[in-house]
Amino acid sequence: MAKEKSEITTTNEHPNKIGVREGIGYMLGDGGNLFVLTYVSSYLKVFYTDILRIPTSKVANLFLFTRLWDAINDPMWGTIVAKKRPNKDGKYRPYLKWLAIPLALSQILCFIDVSLSLSEANILVFAYVTYIAFGMLYTGMNVPFGSLASVITDDPDGRTLLSTFRTIGSGVGGAAPALLAPLLIYSKVDDGKGGTYNVADAQGMLSFAIVMGVLSVIFYYACYFTTKERVPSEAEPNVDMKKIYGGMIKSKPFVVLALTGILISGQLQFGSLNQYLYKNYFCNTSLSVIGTIAQYAPLVLMLPFSAKIIKKYGKQEICAFTSFFAAAAAILTFFIKPAPDQAWLFLVMQFVIGFGYSFVSITNWAIVADVIDYQLYKTGIKNESAVYAVYTFCRKLGQTAADYGGLVLLGKIGYEAETMANAGFVPGISEGILTVCTLIPAITYTLVFILYKFFFPLTKEKLEPVYEYVRKANQQIDA
Repeated sequence: MAKEKSEITTTNEHPNKIGVREGIGYMLGDGGNLFVLTYVSSYLKVFYTDILRIPTSKVANLFLFTRLWDAINDPMWGTIVAKKRPNKDGKYRPYLKWLAIPLALSQILCFIDVSLSLSEANILVFAYVTYIAFGMLYTGMNVPFGSLASVITDDPDGRTLLSTFRTIGSGVGGAAPALLAPLLIYSKVDDGKGGTYNVADAQGMLSFAIVMGVLSVIFYYACYFTTKERVPSEAEPNVDMKKIYGGMIKSKPFVVLALTGILISGQLQFGSLNQYLYKNYFCNTSLSVIGTIAQYAPLVLMLPFSAKIIKKYGKQEICAFTSFFAAAAAILTFFIKPAPDQAWLFLVMQFVIGFGYSFVSITNWAIVADVIDYQLYKTGIKNESAVYAVYTFCRKLGQTAADYGGLVLLGKIGYEAETMANAGFVPGISEGILTVCTLIPAITYTLVFILYKFFFPLTKEKLEPVYEYVRKANQQIDA
């Protein structure tokens, strides 16, 4: 038996090697995630402030409360998934078919206009209930989906393939609402001075939510039918979750991963404030479409070369270099301060920032899998769902800080739903929106660079023994 294991270990062909078909399947799953998440993340606050006319301070409190609930919700889902016994479909894949339709329906409910049928207090209750339901179901889907990557394959090249295709999926799923929604959810209004400005349309927002929900269900089921779990991941009914969570806190790679997750997801969420920038500073919501293209175009351009570059230089090394590039471009944008008639300059700088951020986005999920393997390497305990649940919670903390902080800043500079929902450029307030939308990214990308460059320990060289240990451990389980 020892001889057989030695022969397996030294073979050039990894036993859990995967192909493009499975990468595409995993890509579709994240496309389903982003169809609903991006639309909710980018436009729900606009729906709350401009359609339901909820004050920005109350919307900020809503987002804060729901994230406090996630402190219970995310670990709860992590524990539920960890203790689930695999069936014929695996341990994580079944959630794709179980939760696809409920998640889509919860997203649609968030965009129902109840402003004419409910009192102000009940409107707020409705917003809390529907958004919390969406958040719980999304976590219930996202924790097993994220954990799925680590059991599809333990091949480092396969992990990079999955991370690359997941990035494509998030790009497709994120670009669809970002590109199409601005064209369908706003109506043009005459400003009385020979020009026009845009206002949110309730029916358009609901109709688009329905489209995103249907597409997400289709993509989730496609992912379910095209992926396979290969790496053993048994249920651990007596698992000591306190020990696992305590081990994460003591793990430097996980702590740095969590901090970068907070910053990266926070910045992505904070970018949704650009909707107010396009509406009330540049006075052209159609620019949101071009802004999305500027953001994702560098990602598309770099994808064909990403796998070879990452394999040659390493994930940590690439993330440190490219996040520095993004930070420099973001700082420059803040100091340039494009004028209202210089939207083109802002969009060019968005493209440059996107180029620097592209590799961070591409490698992010492969790094999560590496940290999961590192936990096994150091502690002998492998629990993908628990690690992923805590990481998901950390990302939500970033989103909360972005949502809450962004809305508080909007309120501080004078943005109020009653006056700004149907307004274009307003001196003082509009310039304040520009400052907020350029200063925060400059700070965020700088911190991401510092963390990857000086604190993240899993360099290419240090990961080699981790990969070897995990591969042998999985072969022993199979044997």
